Amino acid sequence: MNQQRPLQIGVTGGIGSGKSTVCRVFEALGAPVYEADKQAIWLTNHDPILKADIIRLLGPQAYDEAGHYNRRWVAAQVFSSPDLLMRLNMLIHPRVLADTQHWVDNYRDKPYVIKEAALMREAGNGNTLDSVIVVHAPVDVRIQRILRRDPHRTEADIRNIINSQISDDERLKIADYVLFNDERQLLMPQILQLHHAFSQTVPA
Repeated sequence: MNQQRPLQIGVTGGIGSGKSTVCRVFEALGAPVYEADKQAIWLTNHDPILKADIIRLLGPQAYDEAGHYNRRWVAAQVFSSPDLLMRLNMLIHPRVLADTQHWVDNYRDKPYVIKEAALMREAGNGNTLDSVIVVHAPVDVRIQRILRRDPHRTEADIRNIINSQISDDERLKIADYVLFNDERQLLMPQILQLHHAFSQTVPA
């Protein structure tokens, strides 16, 4: 039986950096993409143990009357409380990690897969990632992108979210590769260079 596994490549970046755009390009090039943040939301709605843990942490308001995860209400609570955000992440992240590994098993015929997440540790630091790509853009550029994309948000809202995330300096420390999406450098050639490198690398 072939036990070879694909390279697991993490893609991360602050809100508005363009990490989702980068992942769509990798997907168009044939790489399966696991959207950890979206899958985390799915798990909060469908994993009964996780659901109970969240209610114990945040209260019944974390879910609406239909039993759906009240994402906006939860975000309003945790983005103003770093401690509460950390405790919520400690509930969700182990579930997402286990779900990721089940997903990777479906793609053993691929040279590499992509895991997209806003919060990520360096490769090998308590995860199964082989490399981490950081998508980087200046804060002012990110804010303007989000204002165009999410007109319901104010600049103050966006800055609160940015301040709740790790700093750009901290994020760059975990980077094995950096993609500059600053609207001054062409993004596609940077992605293609990595795609070719990952496609030719055989996992250990």
